[in-house]
Amino acid sequence: MKLLRYDAQGGPRIGILHKIGMQELGNRDLTELMAEGAEPLRSCIVQDQESVRTLPPLIPGKILAIGRNYAEHARELDNEVPTEPLVFAVMPSAVIGHGDIIEWEEELTAQVDWEGELAVIIGKTARRVSESAALDYVFGYTIANDVSARDLQSRDKQWVRAKGLDTFCPLGPVVVTADGIPDPQDLRIVTTVDGVEKQNGSTADMIFSVAQLIAYLSRAFTLNPGDLILTGTPSGVGKAQNPPQFLGDGSVVSVTIEGIGTLANTCRVL
Repeated sequence: MKLLRYDAQGGPRIGILHKIGMQELGNRDLTELMAEGAEPLRSCIVQDQESVRTLPPLIPGKILAIGRNYAEHARELDNEVPTEPLVFAVMPSAVIGHGDIIEWEEELTAQVDWEGELAVIIGKTARRVSESAALDYVFGYTIANDVSARDLQSRDKQWVRAKGLDTFCPLGPVVVTADGIPDPQDLRIVTTVDGVEKQNGSTADMIFSVAQLIAYLSRAFTLNPGDLILTGTPSGVGKAQNPPQFLGDGSVVSVTIEGIGTLANTCRVL
């Protein structure tokens, strides 16, 4: 099932996407849907996805991100391949939706990079769960672009600003519920910038699988419904190009994951 959160008269709504249109749910946000469930408003088959303003699929409680979870990505930046997940946090205030603007101040950063990623949405409280049971705690999947200010990353020696600036966590456009993606380790990820392919990888190449990440993280943190895990990016980021390439004013970056869709955002330098 594909769910779209969108702007409607009276506030945000969630709809189920069908071939013939979008059927509205009574819920306003995803965590409400997880907690209460919802029946479609049966008299309400509304317009198609393109005719509504798409909102971020959720504003997560926590965003836990994994660095260097693809061996080729670690190597392309001359980093060691991790022997355990490299975990960092991203500010929920960084979240924007499909079609929203990624923006930054020129005086703050001049090396803004793309990172297309599979994002995992937790659906029920998880604490010290086993790897074998971990996928039972997934509500669904969406697409993320873990936008990164490489100069801040190098200068700060940690990643809070580099990964957490406002607008630096685009999500969407839809959520595919877990039953729609039986194997999260069999998905193609393609990132383009201004129509030119930059990343083309598979979640099969993750060092640590989705199930392993959930089990690992739940040993340290209680994962709550609506928390988000960013699972890492394949090789092909801008910093690793020869010469390095970065996003600029007017750049359009798109991330496509098979079975989910395409997340696209335009950039603006302030």
